[in-house]
Amino acid sequence: MYGLSRFYKYSLPLLILSLWLVAVFLLSDQPANSQHTAISNKEKSQSTLLVKRIMPSTLTENVRKTVLENGLTVLTKEVHTAPVVTVQVWYKVGSRNEEPGVNGIAHQLEHLMFKGTKNRPIQFGRLFSALGSDSNAFTSYDQTAYYGTVERNKLKALLVLEADRMQNSQIEPEQLASEKRVVISELQGYENSPEYRLNRAVMQAVFPNHAYGLPVGGTKADVEKFEVEQVQKYYRNFYSPDNAVLVIVGDFQTANTLEIIKEVFGKLPKRQGAGGRRQEVEGRRQDSEAVASPRASAEGRRQGAEGRGQEVGVISSSSSSSPIVLREPGAGRLLQVVYPLPDANQPDVPALDVMDYIFTEGRNSRLYQALVESGLASEVTASVTSLRESGWYEILVTAGSKKDLKKIDSVLSRAIANVAEKGVTTEEVERAKTQLTADVILSNRDITSQAMRLGNDETTVGDYRYTDRYLAAVRLVKPTDVVAVINKYLTKKARRVGFFEPTQKQIAGVGDKPDSAQTTENFSPGVPVLPSEVVKYLPPVDLATDAIAQVLPQKFKLTNGLRILLLPDNSTPTVTLSGYIQAGTEFDPDDRAGLAAFVADNLLNGTKSKDVLNIAKILAERGASLNFEVHREGVHIEGDSLAGDLPIILEILADVLKNSTFPAQELELHRQQILTDLQLELDEPAEVARRIFVQSIYPKKHPLHTFPTEESLQQIQRQDAIDFKAKHYRPDTTVLALVGDFDLDKVRSLIQNEFGNWEVSGQAPTLKYPPVSMPERIVSVNTVLPGKAQAVTYMGYTGIKRYDPRFHAALVLNQILGGDTLSSRLGAEVRDRQGLSYGIYSYFQAGKSTGTFLIEMQTSPEDTSQAIASTRQILQQIHQQGVTALEVETAKRTLISNYNVSLANPEELTDRILMNEVYGLDKVELHTFTDKLQKVTFEQVNQAARELLHPDQIVVVTAGPSVLAEKSIR
Repeated sequence: MYGLSRFYKYSLPLLILSLWLVAVFLLSDQPANSQHTAISNKEKSQSTLLVKRIMPSTLTENVRKTVLENGLTVLTKEVHTAPVVTVQVWYKVGSRNEEPGVNGIAHQLEHLMFKGTKNRPIQFGRLFSALGSDSNAFTSYDQTAYYGTVERNKLKALLVLEADRMQNSQIEPEQLASEKRVVISELQGYENSPEYRLNRAVMQAVFPNHAYGLPVGGTKADVEKFEVEQVQKYYRNFYSPDNAVLVIVGDFQTANTLEIIKEVFGKLPKRQGAGGRRQEVEGRRQDSEAVASPRASAEGRRQGAEGRGQEVGVISSSSSSSPIVLREPGAGRLLQVVYPLPDANQPDVPALDVMDYIFTEGRNSRLYQALVESGLASEVTASVTSLRESGWYEILVTAGSKKDLKKIDSVLSRAIANVAEKGVTTEEVERAKTQLTADVILSNRDITSQAMRLGNDETTVGDYRYTDRYLAAVRLVKPTDVVAVINKYLTKKARRVGFFEPTQKQIAGVGDKPDSAQTTENFSPGVPVLPSEVVKYLPPVDLATDAIAQVLPQKFKLTNGLRILLLPDNSTPTVTLSGYIQAGTEFDPDDRAGLAAFVADNLLNGTKSKDVLNIAKILAERGASLNFEVHREGVHIEGDSLAGDLPIILEILADVLKNSTFPAQELELHRQQILTDLQLELDEPAEVARRIFVQSIYPKKHPLHTFPTEESLQQIQRQDAIDFKAKHYRPDTTVLALVGDFDLDKVRSLIQNEFGNWEVSGQAPTLKYPPVSMPERIVSVNTVLPGKAQAVTYMGYTGIKRYDPRFHAALVLNQILGGDTLSSRLGAEVRDRQGLSYGIYSYFQAGKSTGTFLIEMQTSPEDTSQAIASTRQILQQIHQQGVTALEVETAKRTLISNYNVSLANPEELTDRILMNEVYGLDKVELHTFTDKLQKVTFEQVNQAARELLHPDQIVVVTAGPSVLAEKSIR
């Protein structure tokens, strides 16, 4: 899938096609993110000193580079903060190396690299899962990478598996056929997005004779034609030690590990014609569909494509004064502008990134003020892409369906021209530089991200120290440099413009359609891979697990009821904050659905002492983040900052929670933005399927049934927001958790000073959830969305709560059923063997007041019926026959290992501490959770299967292409 590792807007964003699907957390809602992420930073002199002091140690100070005799480059970095390690293999080959007619072959090979080797003819996803490895893979323009993070005693096992598939991968006709179906389903999913289709058209126009204009994932027409011999040749040409970089970061000893690497990888030979040999694509262009990725979020996450071009400077591109116009089914209007830029090694890149922050980062940014604050658009995002041979600057503007794109483009052009003519202030430049620097520090707190940065730098620009050099150059950027790059690159002649103008569409087939008939298809599951086979092919592992340090958070409670949990950790000079307030969408009135999110989104829009721009500026000068996400059962607070800026984060958080005023002008601006957002959501199959699924399970008047509509959002008044906040934002229903580099006593004092006078009165509001019965039979709903290429299906029913005694057994059961898209029963059959789905997962969403069991999958429309039938067959099989004892033990080890690895990530650790408190669990749950998993028995899992899996009492909701209307989805 197209995704972005946690790299921010600074140079060398890692633009990737990843193998797995990110999970959709159904009952938590798609979080209603605050429209503004508040940002904060130190004074100029302090930040410069801080960067000089911190950056070498957090990036490359302890990195060692070794090159083996066979050409394998090895980067190692010891980080002894937790007993975990990440192993990553980066190949210097990506979509820019592809021949015409085989666009997407690098991505196709990435998928096939999980299909097994001559020595281990088994799905590698099952082996990684058995090791408890948090593993994944991606394809990009300059590289293809495979990575996993595990407990340190499994380091050698990961190295053995990676070395095996570097030389011995099996690429057979049957495997290629099934995985081609998976890739085509993936490409169809991208085609569902208007942003994706617009980007495809614009990038082809910008780079008509260069692989940058082609999609990383390929095209359906090319994928369908791939032959085994083509993929095998590609594998032989590019997968060799002298064309690879091995990166290891974590808790290991360098000298011993290098000896293991030499033992495992040193015997692999160089290959004739490898070493990054490129198959030329210059001067060629595809006639088949070329795809570009959607903008994934307000942080400017997006996809592009890279290819071969001039050695320096900017690749010549096609330009035209006339915009590319797409009139297709969709919702909101889109404006995309792309300017070609130089490659990552060119000296203008740091100034270009500073320029981008000034244009689009935060409420005070130039383009946000010109386009969003003016009411012309609901969102503006932008990003600089700096890659091996060239790059580009992309601006994307989202607007309502009735907005004038020509006017928006005119305002955008004038805003850029105004900056070029009048310049930028020193204050703007220093703020942007500090934000950018803080982003680098904050995005490198966990070992996986640190290794990603090293691998990306080494394979993209040939120097793992690139980011250090880049940050040094950023600190030297001056206002005149920013103006110079605007005048040099952001010219009318260079840019290409694209408009997306949605055509009218109707959603057909919405509504419950009970069907008493059972499915008549007979797609019997294949024979499951025996757990004994997994054990047979696993490399030897030291079974003595490392003891995790039993450090527990300190808990205290203010007299007003506010609960705080603190865990000092000086491994990085940062602080992570998580919070929870019992003010979720479950409290939305029926006629004003969306009110809870409306309140949370507007908290940062002004207080009694500060207006919205003042808040944004105070925080934006510190490069940290603070935002609010609304879920069904609560509002989640998320923030991070450099350690020295924690007082500012706490001050602003306390101010908005106690003193927010909801200015009328800001509320109306926000209303227009969320109305546009709603239009866009209702054009997404996943969102439509999710809504109908939840409403099909939970009846009217149930707190989970209600979703925002245009009518309900129009009903919300300012007084509603004021009253809702006064009623539900209370210290006695709020929990804060902090992990990071701080002194316990000082932070306790800070919190007391800021939150101690937060008043509470009366009793906290409560809800009583009515009982919900299971469906009496299969309920099928098929919603048609015109213009979509991929179908999204949700299957499920009501489930268990977090307090259910079967909770831990259900987790083990779920891991076996659908916890992983490659190693689970569902993944092995529906995705891996039959190739019917790009991703299939199951979940027990266990909340405080309710729970839901669900299965989620994405399929080609012609495969949907078979995928649903196969899924029900597997549910029936496990319900009736149970699972094996070896499956239970393997699932337990996987869950325990994954949990231990997750605690090494400060964000996941902080969230775990927070939610344990929200659920009323003792703070020792942080470390006893794995003991409870270990105690789950084979009998308990099979009892849970009998009691919790109901294949004949299930709701099935599919949203997607109109061809599905001709099929019976049951």
